[in-house]
Amino acid sequence: MTPWLPFGTGDAAPVRLLCLPHAGAGASAYRTWGQGLPEEIAACPVQLPGRESRMGETPYDRVEDIADDLAGALFADATGLRTPYALFGHSMGAIVAFALAQRLRERGLPEPVHLFVSGRQAPHLRTSLPDLRHLGITELAAELATLGGTPRQVLDNPDLLGMIAPLLRADFAVNETYRHTGEAALDIPVTAFAAAADPRASVHQVDGWREATAGAFHLHRLPGDHFAVLRQAAFVHRTVAAALHPWTAPVSPRP
Repeated sequence: MTPWLPFGTGDAAPVRLLCLPHAGAGASAYRTWGQGLPEEIAACPVQLPGRESRMGETPYDRVEDIADDLAGALFADATGLRTPYALFGHSMGAIVAFALAQRLRERGLPEPVHLFVSGRQAPHLRTSLPDLRHLGITELAAELATLGGTPRQVLDNPDLLGMIAPLLRADFAVNETYRHTGEAALDIPVTAFAAAADPRASVHQVDGWREATAGAFHLHRLPGDHFAVLRQAAFVHRTVAAALHPWTAPVSPRP
């Protein structure tokens, strides 16, 4: 089993959904979340270095490095990830998923059948919000409180926050240092989820993901904040299942 996919590769299901985490999160963030998917879709949370089962490894601070290494790990040999599969990424995970799809195409490796993104502006857009990767502990706690999703006991504990700050800063760097270089749009469908009250990605900015694909694009607006996509899992799961239905529906035998 590859350390990138600690909960398995879902080979028994017709299709796999690789889930890329948001900043500071590990694969376990999607383990329970993905249980609401139909059994035909196997949620395969991705574990990046520097967290949980890979705590002893140095976290990446550039999206290009993640995409390079993850693309190679997924299809290192004939026993690699079984196709078909799709990608889901939230916040930082959205740009990682996008960069991964690009890298797989460049290498001529099996491409995902669908890309699902949430909580991040489109790759070609620049944000006017201040970067987070250089913040001190006090300022970092305030920004995390604004975003939601971080337990109060962490935000109120400077020592605990200080322990996870290096990982958070590396993840913020992954997200904030990405620069779109005019690569050709993807050829796969893209579905985007935008939260109405997300302080880091407006509905308009998330709608910009339509420029990232030459295929079909769908935008779903959710009530709530930056982590609405995780809190409204039932709706997201239904949307994902509907989009992946062509690969999960049984094929009728020819008469």
